[in-house]
Amino acid sequence: MFDPHFRVEVLSRTLDPQVLVWQAMHQDYSELFVAKEEPPSEPEAGKRIVRHLLAGGRGHYGPLEHPSITFAVGWFPHSVMQQARTHRVGVSFDVQSMRYTGYRVCAVAGGEVNVEEVFYLRPVGEYSDRQGKRYTYTETHRAQDLQICYDAVVRYSNLIKAGFSEEHARGILPFDYRQHFVVSFNMRSLMHFLDLRAKDDAQAEIHCLCNMLMPHFHDWAPEVCDWYTKNRLGRAKLSP
Repeated sequence: MFDPHFRVEVLSRTLDPQVLVWQAMHQDYSELFVAKEEPPSEPEAGKRIVRHLLAGGRGHYGPLEHPSITFAVGWFPHSVMQQARTHRVGVSFDVQSMRYTGYRVCAVAGGEVNVEEVFYLRPVGEYSDRQGKRYTYTETHRAQDLQICYDAVVRYSNLIKAGFSEEHARGILPFDYRQHFVVSFNMRSLMHFLDLRAKDDAQAEIHCLCNMLMPHFHDWAPEVCDWYTKNRLGRAKLSP
């Protein structure tokens, strides 16, 4: 599934994250003070992590908790945020609040912003429910849903003009308004998140988020990411 508005960008990340994981791992069994030892190169550190920490399903993931990466995630539906924020071990979120950020909704009513920049609807196509029952989401269905979104926008805008607070007026908006959020993972929690939400039966939109995270993971920690892709991605294993 693809939506042209979805965005994922890196705000910050630990430099040489695989070296940091190696240093943490190495200190577990080194007689020396790891800060005074010469570490391997980043690619070599990655290879050693795979060989001594990850290969063979040893399950010793603690050293992976030291490096972190922070993403700006934009224009995803509220349902993605609702699912994503359940995974809080080693994960931090800050989310755009509809208590303070209602201008864009009023801008739709004023014709300044397209309704689909503020509300998410799935593309027309074939879908199935959780029990595997198939159905078709048609152009007619989608046009009706867009009209419902627009009608809610007009009602919201009128409430704001009448002096209602954003936190009151937002109650009449369709569920899947788009939200931006900032999320930080350590390397272990990123893999945990991907284990749970990149599997085939995950909700399509959060599965798409995982697909958009993966290139950044690979750019950040290529040797670990290659191991993860080969051994865990999409396999719905028990998360580390």
